[in-house]
Amino acid sequence: MTPRIFSHIGLSVPDLDAAVQFYSEIMGFYVLMQPSEVTEDDTAIGVMCTDVFGPGWERLRIAHLSTGDGIGIELFEFAGNRAPEDNFAYRRHGTFHFAIQDPDLEGLLDRIVAAGGKQRMPVREYFPGEKPYRMVYVEDPFGTVFELYSHSYELTYSAGAYV
Repeated sequence: MTPRIFSHIGLSVPDLDAAVQFYSEIMGFYVLMQPSEVTEDDTAIGVMCTDVFGPGWERLRIAHLSTGDGIGIELFEFAGNRAPEDNFAYRRHGTFHFAIQDPDLEGLLDRIVAAGGKQRMPVREYFPGEKPYRMVYVEDPFGTVFELYSHSYELTYSAGAYV
């Protein structure tokens, strides 16, 4: 068996237009499909959404973006959306973050904070004084927590980052 390819991740945001602007202008993602509205009806996409969300979702807005290496970012704005009480419920099972790689980690971090995001910790090195592999956790302006890496996941962990 061979490893599967990561296709995309879906993020729920309170303001789709602002999120598209942030993820395209600050993060540099490509906009594949501008924001559009989907309603709970008998169209193919309406039926698929009802299959996923169950009846009563009413409507949503969605946009599709892509990273430089072709990973999709689906942004959803649901009717009646609300922020979670804890936007970093790391003890809860399920997804609690994703990571973006940029060799200019500090520059991207500065742009995220300037755009209304948050830095959740100091920039840290995996191998202080030996290798320049750095990471930091951040939040987008909408409260989504993610991580920035300076180097690839494979390069960082194949060297045994915790030994």
